Amino acid sequence: MIEQAPFNPLKPYLEEHPRPLIGAKTIQLLLIREIHDYTVLRTEETRELNTVATPLSVQQEGDVRRVAFLATKQKAAESRQLEYLLRTAAESASYKIEKTCFLKDNLCLECPRCGLFGATSTEAGKGQAPNIKHRIEYSTAFSLLPFEDIETAITFNAINDDKQITGQALGTRYAVAPASIFPSIVTLRSVTQRELVLAIKTILACKSYGAESRIGGDVRNTIFGIVAGWEEVLTSLEFTLELYDRKDNLSAGTVQAIAQAYAPLAGNPKQVKVFTPTEVGTIVKAATDVELDKAFLEASYEDVKAYRKAQEGKK
Repeated sequence: MIEQAPFNPLKPYLEEHPRPLIGAKTIQLLLIREIHDYTVLRTEETRELNTVATPLSVQQEGDVRRVAFLATKQKAAESRQLEYLLRTAAESASYKIEKTCFLKDNLCLECPRCGLFGATSTEAGKGQAPNIKHRIEYSTAFSLLPFEDIETAITFNAINDDKQITGQALGTRYAVAPASIFPSIVTLRSVTQRELVLAIKTILACKSYGAESRIGGDVRNTIFGIVAGWEEVLTSLEFTLELYDRKDNLSAGTVQAIAQAYAPLAGNPKQVKVFTPTEVGTIVKAATDVELDKAFLEASYEDVKAYRKAQEGKK
């Protein structure tokens, strides 16, 4: 049973049920991703970290190189986390999932993960089946501090089992050092209250990111702010540049002040609501307190089934 009161301020920006035609209702979750172990953020075979040149900050001139936490890296980890969460919750609640779903070659197009993250039919002979458009969006997160301040290189060596001595060097592992900060924004479009709950639970539960998560990649995600409106009010790069000027006071109040400053720049500023730190804390706690019981799962899966029926009726 979901306690409704904490979510009431968000009701104008939530849908009763997911619909194939997406509207403008937008909720942005403003997070801080804090690296807690050596984390490899790369996509190239060169083993070098992904980097990009950006301004130092809004107030200070000059360009710097920052580590880029690509949107695809964030989305892949959290999409899988939601998949694990749904499967485990169903087992715990004795709820039978009708069709197995897993990335990336067996998407069911019937579960809450597919409904939120989007999905393309992978079943042979059903290439004409309508796809599900994503309603959760990610953007590249940029390190708060410059590349030179957070990158590290670790040399790993072969061990001789017989003599237990270090042998030749096998290679170098380039990683982001622990305690590095990545401001990040996850955007939800035309989502239901249940989908908002699942998104918040997934973000807070996901702890492993990067190319070599089996030996590192621990990350702590904390939601510092929520902004709602009829559009994206703040971008990830703006968020990082603004926070750099306030890096000595990283708090929910600081995040609220940044979002509030960007609200007048929106195309529909009267529709923008920037939530206070107290409201953010209340919403996040209410979401984490929701039990993923049989009733919640049944309602969530039925929403996606109804979405598919409505979608197929438009073919």
